[in-house]
Amino acid sequence: MRLKSYTAALALSIGLYFTASPASGQVVTEGPDSVIVPLPVADTAKADNTFFLDKWNRPAKAAFYSAVFPGGGQIYNKSYWKLPIIYGTVAVLGYYLIDNNNKYQDFRLAAIQRADSTDKYVSSPIYGINVSRGSQNIRFARDYYRRNRDLTILLSIGFYGLQIAEAYVHAYLKDFDVSEDLSLRVQPGLMRVPHATGYTPGLTLTLYTTSRPK
Repeated sequence: MRLKSYTAALALSIGLYFTASPASGQVVTEGPDSVIVPLPVADTAKADNTFFLDKWNRPAKAAFYSAVFPGGGQIYNKSYWKLPIIYGTVAVLGYYLIDNNNKYQDFRLAAIQRADSTDKYVSSPIYGINVSRGSQNIRFARDYYRRNRDLTILLSIGFYGLQIAEAYVHAYLKDFDVSEDLSLRVQPGLMRVPHATGYTPGLTLTLYTTSRPK
C-alpha cells in the first residue's frame, strides 16, 4: 500500500513538471548564437577635388605667383606699374651676371695658358690693367670678375626674395580699409633729457586714424 502511494506521488510530480513547462519564462541566449546586425554608417568622407590654391588666402597666392614667376604676384595684385621696375632690375642683374661670368672664364683660361705664354693677353691690354705685370695681372683680373659674378648672384637671390615679400605684404595690406579721416592731436608733455636725470617740457604730436579689416 505504501509502495503504491510513492508511485502515485512520483507520477503526479512528473505530470506537474511537464504541464508547467510551457508556462516557464522566456530564455534569452547569448554567446556564439547571437547575431550582430551591422547598421549603415553615414559616409562623411567626401573626396576633396578643389584646387589647392583655392584654400589659400590672397597674400599666400601673391607670394606663390611671385615665387613661380617674378612679377606674377604684382600682376595678381594689379600693381602693373611695378613691373617695369622688376623686369628692369632683372635685366640689369642678368646683364652683369653674364658679362662678369664671361670675363671670369676668359681670364681663368688665360691664367692657365700664361704658363707657356700662349694666352691672348701677352701683347694686348687687359681691360686697362698694366700688362707688364704679367701673370699677376691675369690672376687679379680673374679673381676680380669672379667676385663680381658671385656678388651679382647674391644680389639676384636677394632681389628674388624681395619681390616675393613685396607681393605678400601688398596683398596683405589690401585686405584693410584705412579711413581718410585723419586727425592730429597736439598736447603738452615731458621729455626725458638724454644723459641727464631730469625732464624738459615739450609737445606730443599724435596722429589718429581708423583702420578696419574688410
